Amino acid sequence: MKRINVLMLLIALLIGVLTSCNNEVSEAEVEGATETKKGVEETKEEQEFEGYKIGEVAADFKLKNVDGSMVSLESLENKKGYIVTFICNECPVSKLYEDRLIKLHNKYTPKGYTVVAINSNSSENIKEGYEAMQKRAEIKGFPFPYLVDEDQTVYPKFGALRTPHAFLLDKDFKVQYMGAIDDNSEKEKEVRVRYLENAIKSLEHGQKPNPSSTKAVGCPIKARKT
Repeated sequence: MKRINVLMLLIALLIGVLTSCNNEVSEAEVEGATETKKGVEETKEEQEFEGYKIGEVAADFKLKNVDGSMVSLESLENKKGYIVTFICNECPVSKLYEDRLIKLHNKYTPKGYTVVAINSNSSENIKEGYEAMQKRAEIKGFPFPYLVDEDQTVYPKFGALRTPHAFLLDKDFKVQYMGAIDDNSEKEKEVRVRYLENAIKSLEHGQKPNPSSTKAVGCPIKARKT
């Protein structure tokens, strides 16, 4: 009889342990589901700024460069056009375009088109802060201004959503092209259409870029939470 009681006690303990484990798994699953749902909601609520339209005049700005100077479009020497591109330090897609932007700068600055890179990501992430920008610019040897949109007022005006997101302005600050730099973010050697470069060539020939806009591909620009 005692053996039966002991056996029943062991079975009861085993059932209790299994129930406890199942409850822990269920709680973890619920917590994970909650986090996933939250992520989906945040994605759905992503702000899509209206921004400038093709042909509209962009307002000039004055932002701090990684060398400590204050830079505006008006302060730049080249007056034929401006390749304003929103990039950042950490986005893998943005990093894939750093060398391409350097090539664009070296090719078109002598022709009057200056690359102006802007980081609008929240500095709440120290990897996107000003000091991190300085280090990134030094590592890559950026020959163009790399500006910090510290108060995050510039990128909503442009309607920039991702990094990279390029905007080609003419000498009068009119937006002539916006969107992707080319059609292959992963492999530069497999690029078939160079949207941004073609837009510059169109302006050089006195023509309107076609297409004048494409969908930017990259990481969402991170807005400040507080």
